[in-house]
Amino acid sequence: MTTNLNTFTGEFSYTVDNKGRVNIPAKFRKALSADNEDTFVITRGMDPCVWVYPIVVWQNIENDLKNLSSLSAINRTFVRNTVRYATPISYDGQGRIQLTTNLINYAGLDKKTLIIGMVNKIEIWNPERLKEIDKKNMKIDSTAYDDLAEKIII
Repeated sequence: MTTNLNTFTGEFSYTVDNKGRVNIPAKFRKALSADNEDTFVITRGMDPCVWVYPIVVWQNIENDLKNLSSLSAINRTFVRNTVRYATPISYDGQGRIQLTTNLINYAGLDKKTLIIGMVNKIEIWNPERLKEIDKKNMKIDSTAYDDLAEKIII
C-alpha cells in the first residue's frame, strides 16, 4: 500500500496538554512529504476549528492569495482573515505541535480534541462543537450533496 503524500484521512481522539500542545497522529506524520521538513502552518478554520496545512500546501495557498487584487475590499478582508492567524510550526520528537492561545480560544479547545484528516489539511476540533456543526449540517438539503457527488469521478 502506497501512502499519498500530504493526504490526510481519518479521525483521531487526543488531548491538548496544559502547554497547548496536541499530538499529530503518526498516520498523518507519515503522510507528510519530506519537502515539508516536519513543518505545518496552523490557522483559523472557516468553521470554529484549527486548520493544519503542510507547509508546501500552505505555500500554494499563499500564491493563490497573492493573485487576489488588494484593490478589492472583499479580497483584502479575505486575505487578512486567512493569514493573520497563520503560524508555521514543526512537530517535536513526540509528534506534538504547539497551538497558539488565540487558536485554542477560537476553536474552544479544552482537553479532548478530535483530529480529522480533510484530504489536503488536518482539522482540530472541540468534539462538542463538531457535534453541533454536524447536527446543523444534517439540515442541508440532500440534493446539495447529490450535486457535489456528481463532481467526483469514481
